[in-house]
Parts: sequence; C-alpha cells; structure tokens
Amino acid sequence: MSFTNAPVTRTLVYGLVGISIAVSLLDIKHYFYILVDLHLWRFHQTWRALIYQLCYTNSSEVLFAAMTLYNMRAVERMWGSRKFATFVFVTSIFTSVLTPAILALFLRPLTLGLFNYLPAGPTPIIFAVLAQYHAMVPPIYKYKIATSISAPTDDQTQGITFSDKSYRYLLAFQLALFQWPGSLLGALVGWMVGLSWRMEVLPRSLIRWRLPGWVVGIRTQRRSQEFEGLRRRLEGEGASTAAATGIQSQADGESGRRRTMGQQVMDQFQGAF
Repeated sequence: MSFTNAPVTRTLVYGLVGISIAVSLLDIKHYFYILVDLHLWRFHQTWRALIYQLCYTNSSEVLFAAMTLYNMRAVERMWGSRKFATFVFVTSIFTSVLTPAILALFLRPLTLGLFNYLPAGPTPIIFAVLAQYHAMVPPIYKYKIATSISAPTDDQTQGITFSDKSYRYLLAFQLALFQWPGSLLGALVGWMVGLSWRMEVLPRSLIRWRLPGWVVGIRTQRRSQEFEGLRRRLEGEGASTAAATGIQSQADGESGRRRTMGQQVMDQFQGAF
C-alpha cells in the first residue's frame, strides 16, 4: 500500500495537503472561493477560476480528498504517468471554465441569486478521475448487508449488495456534500468531463495529445538515443563477427583446396590402413 508507480498521484496528494496548509497559515483562504455577484460581476476577478481548485479551505475536505486520490492510484498505474498527468491537466482546464460559467450564467439566474457560492477545492478533478476509476477498475469482492431479521425462505437473502469499492465511493460522495450545493455542482461537472473523455466526446486530437515526457520525469529523447546507440553497437558487432567467420571459412577452404603431393600420399596410406 504505497505510491509505487504512481508519482503523479503522489504529487497531487502532497501538493494538495501542502498548499492547503500554507494557505491556512498565511490566512489567504479568501482568495480561493468564488462569490459570483461580488468577485465576478462587481470586481471582475476572473483569475479566481484558475486557482480555486488548488486547495481546500478546511481540514476535513483535505483529509477526504487525499484519501480518495490515494485509493484511486490504480488509474495511473493502468494508464501510465504521462497519460494520467495529461488527463488531470486537460480536465482541470475544462472544469475551471465550465463550473464557474454554469454557476454564473445558468444556475444563479434560475435560483434568483440564491445559488451564488462556489467553494474552493479540486472536487471536479477528483470526480473526473473517479469516473475513470469506476469504468476501469473491477471490484475484487462483494458482500451483502441483510435488511431483514427474518430467516430467508430461499437461497437469495434480502439485503443491499456492496463491494470493496463502495467505501471509496462513500468518501467521494461525502466530499461532494461538504459545501453543497457548490461542491455538488463541481462533482457533477467533473464526472461529466471524465465521462466525456472516456466516451471520446471531447476532440480526438485533445484526447490523443500528451504532455512532454520531462513533466513526469520521462526522458524520452535520451532513452531513444540510448536504444539507438545500443542497436548500432549490436549491428557493428554482428558485422565484425560475420566478417571474421567469412575470413576463417575462406582460409579453411583455401587450405583444403591447396594440398601438397606429400599430403595426398599420406591421405592414400591412411585410407588403406
């Protein structure tokens, strides 16, 4: 149980915890949430949409988010760090734009200004990863909690079926309800963006695009050069071995063709005896 083969998930967890603690110590939490009427319409602080997913403003959300990300590290192991980092980067851009836009342009007018607050935190990104986790990782085991104390009349016991993934969904669901309805909106937007990536609703060029390898510590150019050098060295050794074998065979053939009279006489006597 560790972050083995999941460096991007480890960076997300450590970064989320570290930034949240730093924001709390520096007393700058008020920069990371969004009030539509005050921050967007009156003061035009659109930059808040780019930073509101960097941290949470309370310790409970930090704990539940870190646990949820840790439990979903299997997604990075199955995809690879480069694809997973690209997915997180792309979904962060989409959710940074879509969530405040939906709140400001649709939900706030429909609720007559009651729905006005968008809390801080990467809840949309976490639910986008959760959509991939739900589709990719199968349950290991299932169990049932009985809902009746009476003895079952057949082989099928009445109850609710759970799996080993259920408590992971419970952590994420609790995270979506911490500061609802704003946190719930972020969760729904993140889930829809994750499904859009999964079902290739997003532009195919965007889905196939990858971050540079150096972002996740992959030195692709140097590795390709090393393989190219190894290939050339093996080809050179093979050519020199083939040349040496040809020269030796040619020498053996010439020695076999050029025999003196004495060798021919000795061969005749050896055959007779």
